[in-house]
Amino acid sequence: MSTIGKALSLLDTLSRLGKEVGLTDIARLCSLDKATARRFLVELEKHGFVEQDPDSRRYRIGSAPVRLARIREARYPFLRVAVPFIRTLAESSAETVHLSEFSGGRLSTIHVEDPQRAHRIIVDVGSILPFHATASGLAFLAFCPSTEIDAALRKPLEKFTDHTVVDPQLVRGLLDETAARGFSISHQGLEAGVISAAAPVRAPDGRPIGCVAVAAPLSRTTKTAIYEFGAQAIAAADGISEKYYGSERLTGTSPKTRRRD
Repeated sequence: MSTIGKALSLLDTLSRLGKEVGLTDIARLCSLDKATARRFLVELEKHGFVEQDPDSRRYRIGSAPVRLARIREARYPFLRVAVPFIRTLAESSAETVHLSEFSGGRLSTIHVEDPQRAHRIIVDVGSILPFHATASGLAFLAFCPSTEIDAALRKPLEKFTDHTVVDPQLVRGLLDETAARGFSISHQGLEAGVISAAAPVRAPDGRPIGCVAVAAPLSRTTKTAIYEFGAQAIAAADGISEKYYGSERLTGTSPKTRRRD
């Protein structure tokens, strides 16, 4: 990995910790020696990407990423367009609904709407969604070009629960099912007791850019309900695509056809 890549990886790690952390822990988490980690932190701090508390000497994310995020959202208002659809779906499903976006080779959660229920699924903004173990990941991958599917399934597939599907051929079967019906179902793939349905938000050429997912406790979710959540996720994802891209959305592309180019 290049020097820039290592520094950005450090920044990404720091962003996902959710708390201030010291140099020793940062070096350990990033598999760097302390001198290298310190050098990266000094440069990142100089440009506003990290901040160091003057008293505790611990580090946190700085204001520069926030500024860049605001600029991006102002120019490409994906979140602003999508949130009303996510909110409406959370109200109609009475379950947790989250929106993800693909960036840097990973799918991660960028917005969550919680239902008005004491017993609900907790999803954190910024959480990484493994392609093989989440409804969002399956929905995203199912509509990617076959070369990208092959590349994703060549990597080691982590087993998160007893129900996580880690056999590449079985995952391909899940992707085929997803492409055929337009939405995915993940049955306790990432967390025991959780079932989810998701649909991709897609660009005019059919390529997914993110996903809409409904996550619910398995104990109160019937097969009929999860299929209804899937249909609702499709409607929300299509609505986001149409409003974000306008009349160019999915021109000449069937929503149930996986790209094979």
